[in-house]
Amino acid sequence: MVSTARPSHEVAGGTIPAHVNPAGGSAKAALDALERHRGFEIRLTPPEKLTVALRQAVSAGAPRVLVAGGDGTISSAASVLARTSTALAVLPAGTLNHFARDHGIPTDLDDALQVAERGRVSRVDVGYVNDQLFLNTSSVGAYVRFVETRDRLERHFGYWVASLVAGIRILRGLRPTRVALQVEGEERVYQARLVFVAVGERILLPPRLGRPAGEPGGALHVVVPRGRRNTRQFARAFARTDRGLSVAARPLGLDTALVDRLRLDLPMRAVKVATDGEIRRQRTPLEYRLERGVLNVVVPAGSSVPAE
Repeated sequence: MVSTARPSHEVAGGTIPAHVNPAGGSAKAALDALERHRGFEIRLTPPEKLTVALRQAVSAGAPRVLVAGGDGTISSAASVLARTSTALAVLPAGTLNHFARDHGIPTDLDDALQVAERGRVSRVDVGYVNDQLFLNTSSVGAYVRFVETRDRLERHFGYWVASLVAGIRILRGLRPTRVALQVEGEERVYQARLVFVAVGERILLPPRLGRPAGEPGGALHVVVPRGRRNTRQFARAFARTDRGLSVAARPLGLDTALVDRLRLDLPMRAVKVATDGEIRRQRTPLEYRLERGVLNVVVPAGSSVPAE
């Protein structure tokens, strides 16, 4: 962790540590915005050093820290700050910034910094798959293939072209896998190609597919498309809405449930799981759970998200 030479003036509780990945695509815009605002101490923090830096902030009793990044970076920060008294302030610097949008945090950098400095603290729910925290969504199956393909192609063609090609490729070779869901004591068995789990109930009809149906959190929303055709339709529609493109409004043929916990049994010992756009291999069975109010997040003063 490296601090810049310019410390800013004191605010209530001291200056706010502001962590920016110097190699990030939006680093220059984030640093320029921070230079226009007092009350922050800029710290150039590569991703591999973010966890240590945030643990140090928690140990030092920092009331809040700011992290610049997209959903993957913010999720990594949340995994450190959950169950601590240190609040997470978000400077949206990703492609779509779902978590920031869902919690009313402006995507304009200057407006977001005003919130980071003057906003109130709200306690929000998070999800876990095994011991991996996620803030937005987790999935197994077809959508994981989409994320893998998109990330591989993005280095060569950019995000938007990579997303389009990945969306086409996931339509090929969607083979079903036996999936047993243990949902609050009830077993449901599917021959499924995709299982999708979100923090909070989601809208499941385009054009707002995947957006929160109400206030963030409250339950885990598990979704299983019925059959090959519905899996294709859901994966393609979600891929389009995930990158901000329009989708025709039509039913997608989905089985759903709102739960606090679920167990996902699969016939393999380990499986690739996408959480907030990042892919990790997890051992099975997959144990999902909702943890209520364990993360402090700085939100706009007028936000309807419940206060701390």
